[in-house]
Amino acid sequence: MSYNIALNFEDGVTRFISCNEGETVLDAAYRNQINLPMDCSDGVCGTCKGSCHQGEFDLGEEYIDEALSDEEAEQGKILTCQMVPSSDCVVEIPVASTMCKTGIAEVAGTVAEVNLISATAIELKITAAADVGFLPGQYMNIRVPGTQETRAYSFSSKPGSRDLSFLIRNVPGGLMSSYLVGTAKTGAELTLTGPMGSFYLRPVARPVLMLAGGTGLAPFLSMLEHLKANGCDQPVHLIYGVTNDEDLVCVAALEAFAAELDNFSFATVVASDDSSHPRKGYVTNHMEGAPLNDGDVDVYLCGPPPMVDAVLGYFREQGIEPNSFHYEKFTPSVTAVEEKVA
Repeated sequence: MSYNIALNFEDGVTRFISCNEGETVLDAAYRNQINLPMDCSDGVCGTCKGSCHQGEFDLGEEYIDEALSDEEAEQGKILTCQMVPSSDCVVEIPVASTMCKTGIAEVAGTVAEVNLISATAIELKITAAADVGFLPGQYMNIRVPGTQETRAYSFSSKPGSRDLSFLIRNVPGGLMSSYLVGTAKTGAELTLTGPMGSFYLRPVARPVLMLAGGTGLAPFLSMLEHLKANGCDQPVHLIYGVTNDEDLVCVAALEAFAAELDNFSFATVVASDDSSHPRKGYVTNHMEGAPLNDGDVDVYLCGPPPMVDAVLGYFREQGIEPNSFHYEKFTPSVTAVEEKVA
């Protein structure tokens, strides 16, 4: 038996390795040619210290307190030289990937479909040359064919498949948008690098509130695919806001998730004064269905910077401090990942 271990590095790079039963994360990484920090490999120096808050594992009793104290272990700190996984795990490595003689993985793919699903949104489907591991919510950098430019897009598909999908904002005159709408053909070759990002779904142990703006819906579609496959016994509520009626996309997919996931609900919101939508305004105007739970809630937010700033301001004004708050801002040409854990 083996387990999938996601190594999340300080520079946002994620590398997946296979860890055999009874094998330490450090040994598995070395076997996969990733040199994690290490001086002693005996639980004495503490050089290989990281964190793990997702997955089951055993640390044994061979390490000394100076390397890892009981208090640190209770906080989720681990020593990769002592950590023996008993399930898939996510391990935070507090150094850059380049310091471990690894970096962003490159994946070849071909265009499977390009669908203009609205005037402002493009669905891109890619068939990868190999299965692609990522955490639901993460993104890939896709090189624009014929250039050295890349654009960052969140997965909207479930992890662990060669069939990848992305929800992309259609930017008039944009480099990637122009390629997809005007040039891309089925079978065209693409180069992807990643996965990247600290915006991903953590273990669901309490109610979850998801807030999406425009094509910021993409990572939540991936998260919902993950929850559908793995089950969820906590309330999950999504509020999806757009500017105009025609910007609402993938609503049928959300309705399908609501039918298949007992604890999932969603609401759509349109900002334009000209809209005939029953819920007008911004996501912060329609929080009545949100499981805020006096702060016992995990919040995930993905949208353009003004939306992110407005939501952060809303929580401050309401005096609500969520158990955790994860957010990602994006602009038409660049995705900037930021995370705040309350």
